Amino acid sequence: MSVPTLEPGARHTAPRHSPVTGAYARLTEVYPGLRIQELAEDEQAPRGDGWVSVARLAEAGPEFEEFLAWDEAQVLKDYGRRARPDVVASFALHRYAWPAVLLITVPWFLHRRVPRYPVEHVSFQRALGKLAVRPTAFACLPGDPAAALPGATVVPDEEALRAEVRAAVAEHLGPLLDGFGPRMRRRGRALWAMATDEIVEGIWYVAHLLGEEERATAELERLLPGATKPYVGTAAFRELTGPNGEKLPTRDRASCCMFYTLRPEETCVTCPRMCDADRVAKLAAEAAA
Repeated sequence: MSVPTLEPGARHTAPRHSPVTGAYARLTEVYPGLRIQELAEDEQAPRGDGWVSVARLAEAGPEFEEFLAWDEAQVLKDYGRRARPDVVASFALHRYAWPAVLLITVPWFLHRRVPRYPVEHVSFQRALGKLAVRPTAFACLPGDPAAALPGATVVPDEEALRAEVRAAVAEHLGPLLDGFGPRMRRRGRALWAMATDEIVEGIWYVAHLLGEEERATAELERLLPGATKPYVGTAAFRELTGPNGEKLPTRDRASCCMFYTLRPEETCVTCPRMCDADRVAKLAAEAAA
C-alpha cells in the first residue's frame, strides 16, 4: 500500500525532551509530513480541530464513525468512486497505523530505544500529519546513557530489544485491531498480517529516506524472522533481476491492502498476487524514472 499522505503542520514550539526526542526530530527532518509532539506528564492532550484520541478510536464509538467518514470522503476525492465499507475501514486503519508504528520503530532503528505507548497516551491529527504522545516507559540496552533515567527497562541484548519492539507494537495496535476488525471484515491472522506489513513498510520507507535501506532490510529480517506471534510470516524481502541485470529489491506483503478494489489496473508492486514479470517491469520503470 502507498505511504499515507500527511500534510506538514506547524512545528511544535516547545517539544518535551525525552529519550526518544532526538529520533523523532530526525524522522521529521527526512519526512516533514509527520510531526510528533511529546506531552509533559501534566499536559493535556490536544482536543478539537481534527484531533482524535486513539483510545476513543479503539472503542469504535462516535469518533470512530467520524474517522471513517473522513476516509470515505477522501477516497471519493482521490479516486472518483466510492469504496466498500470494509475497504474504507482498511484504508483508515492504515492511514493511522503506518505513522503510529514509527513512534516505536524509529527510536529502535536509530538509537536502540523502544518506547511504550498504550492507546490512552496517543492522539492523532490526520489532516496535519501530527501525533501527540505522552512518553512513559521505554526499553534500552546496557551502556545506553538513558538507562539511568526514570521509566527505563534495561534488557540484556539485541534480541531482547527486538522482543520489546514486537511487544510494544502489539500493545498499541491490538486494541485498534479489535475496534476496526469487524468493520474491515477481518479477524485474527488477517489483522496481524496487516500489522506485520505496517512494521516492515514504515521503517523500510523511512530508512530509504535516511540512506540506510540495506541496514533496514537486515534489521527487519531479524525483527520478524517468522514464528513471532501474533505477527504473520517474515519481513519477506527478496531481490529480482531487472532487464539489464540490475538488482531490484522487493518484498511480498503478508496482507492485501485492498487498493485493487479501486484501481484494479494499478496493483501494488509488493502484492503477493503480482507475478514477478510484472514486478520487474514496474520496478525497472520506477528505477529509471
